[in-house]
Amino acid sequence: MPRSVSGVEMRKRQAAHIEAPPQAPGQPRSNTCCLCWCGCCKCLWNEDRMDRSERQTCTKMDSIEAAEEQRASLEEVLSWSRSFELMLRSLEGREVFREFLRSEYSEDNLLFWLACEDLKKETSTALVDEKARIIYEDYVSILSPKEVSLDSRVREGINQTLTEPSSLMYEEAQFQIYTLMHRDSFPRFLNSTVYRDHLATRRRLCLDT
Repeated sequence: MPRSVSGVEMRKRQAAHIEAPPQAPGQPRSNTCCLCWCGCCKCLWNEDRMDRSERQTCTKMDSIEAAEEQRASLEEVLSWSRSFELMLRSLEGREVFREFLRSEYSEDNLLFWLACEDLKKETSTALVDEKARIIYEDYVSILSPKEVSLDSRVREGINQTLTEPSSLMYEEAQFQIYTLMHRDSFPRFLNSTVYRDHLATRRRLCLDT
């Protein structure tokens, strides 16, 4: 069983970038890499990721992750307007969407959803307990420093599971946030200057090449 990781250390590891390509509710999970809050693997969000020169000897999973670092094509950026899921599966798409959410003071919704994705992939009992506690303290508790748009019924359901944390304890809350982002935030994102400017920049780069 992996050694327990302190809350402070784990928060440092989840700070900058987020998760492997996510999945839509109801779809089977792919065997993608975890968020690496525990530093258990080499992925895009690991603070100790390899230098580009070392990627010549990377594994198949490292190759997939390294490929995702490449800049999104114009076609891919255009595809985001047709599919919320396609945007979330793109590292660049998640970063641009996160920038937009930050402008609306709702970035925490995305961070919470991705943290729940990571928790669902965890198999270590010790790490499930630790990550579940951190998610609760950061996003759900009335004393939480972050704001997540959960209704009182869902929060109460979470409170009732605190004594026996599980990797699926936030599943209903996660679905509620996914639906909120999809139906509410995403349409505004597509009409925002954040997305339009990003698309215009990609078009200019395409013309220059």
